[in-house]
Amino acid sequence: MSQLRILVGCKRVIDYAVKVRVNQTKTGVETANVKHSLNPFDEIAVEEAVQLKERLSGRISEIIAVTCGPPKSQEVLRTALAMGADRAIHVEVKEEVILQPLGVAKLLKTIVEKERPDLVILGKQAIDDDANQTGQILAGLLNWPQGTFASKLEIDNEAVKVTREVDGGMETISTKLPLIVTTDLRLNVPKFVTLPNIMKAKRKPINVIKADDLKVDITPRLETLSVTDPPTRLGGAKVESVDELISKLKTVGALD
Repeated sequence: MSQLRILVGCKRVIDYAVKVRVNQTKTGVETANVKHSLNPFDEIAVEEAVQLKERLSGRISEIIAVTCGPPKSQEVLRTALAMGADRAIHVEVKEEVILQPLGVAKLLKTIVEKERPDLVILGKQAIDDDANQTGQILAGLLNWPQGTFASKLEIDNEAVKVTREVDGGMETISTKLPLIVTTDLRLNVPKFVTLPNIMKAKRKPINVIKADDLKVDITPRLETLSVTDPPTRLGGAKVESVDELISKLKTVGALD
């Protein structure tokens, strides 16, 4: 059996525990002085790559973590390395550059063509834009099969079974490597990163590549016109009877 290489996508996002606020210019959310961390779905992707390496007992030769973003994005690569990735690649863009799914997929395509992994694992979406597009676009650009919303992943030689979550329940598909997989929440539970592994991660290599050197057009195709807070919810009220409830609903226009 030939050895396999896995490439895992990592994105730096506002930490899931932070309450986001719209910025003063109404063009996005406030990111200055706000805690950032590895996108939770990407964390699941890294964990799955590490678990595959353990389960397949020597079949996985290397796990490569990749991120596209400004210099601060390296912190999520260190997290991935501490989780068990072997090395990392940082496709660096300037702080003011806005990366959208198509641009990220184009950058990842160039990295995939250079590194030639057998399996690419990405989070199904990032919790900042919730686009759920990068994995599918990358599969299209590479003309590779894809298994999205994966809740179980099994590899037997070159054959792969992906159990995926769909609206009606679960669906199992069978395909072959090379393959793009996007992870759902139920695929695994990432393990806690220990201090010794954090220290080891500092010695693992991160290769920095300037996005401009890849000669890829990452110009945004979409323009955000305005970002606003959701309307404030009105307080609830108790009623004494069904008739009073119907009357109040008619008053606010909820019933004709």
